Amino acid sequence: MIDSELLEYLESFLTPRRSALYKKVVEQRTNHFTVAIEDVYQLHNTSAVIRSCDVFGIQNVHVVEEVNKKRIDREIAMGAQKWVDVNRYATTRACITALKTKGYQIVATTPDENAEVLQDFDPSIPSAFFFGQEQEGLSDDVFHAADVKLHIPMVGFTESLNISVCAAIVLQSVTYQLRNSAIAWQLSDEEKRIKRMDWAKKMIKKHKEIIERYHQER
Repeated sequence: MIDSELLEYLESFLTPRRSALYKKVVEQRTNHFTVAIEDVYQLHNTSAVIRSCDVFGIQNVHVVEEVNKKRIDREIAMGAQKWVDVNRYATTRACITALKTKGYQIVATTPDENAEVLQDFDPSIPSAFFFGQEQEGLSDDVFHAADVKLHIPMVGFTESLNISVCAAIVLQSVTYQLRNSAIAWQLSDEEKRIKRMDWAKKMIKKHKEIIERYHQER
């Protein structure tokens, strides 16, 4: 449980502009949708997807590193890793199990034209969108577990999109639908306080000393 008075005290060490920005951004965050990235080979693609998650308000990203173990490219992510929670898994099955336990349906993105069209996607169900390797796509584990298979309609000679482009298109579409619906998609009040506390700590270098002084003065 976050101490609201402590949170306000800690945020008083931020500039008024930054404090207001945190409060504004957290109102647009959601856990109704989440993203999973499966063994992406190109590091900049993983980082770019994380950046898109931040842009479109997705709070949690799940990274499977069963084959390719990589660090996040800070330059490409442009600081997004500070604001988005990155959850790592050693296997795809572990990731799927964790997401299903949290109540998410598994959505496998695919170029298959027989899959559901992005524009027809139903945003009412909490969903985890899986994006796969650049060349091979998603694994059989994901497709076997998938509740929905989803594709972006294309009319050119190119049969597929770069993973980071695909993720951006999908997230823009589904979050637009979500925010224009009657679905309760926002974080709970406690989740909002948790994120504001987390963000404040990341920006205040001596936050531990400040928090200790706060408790001493109480």
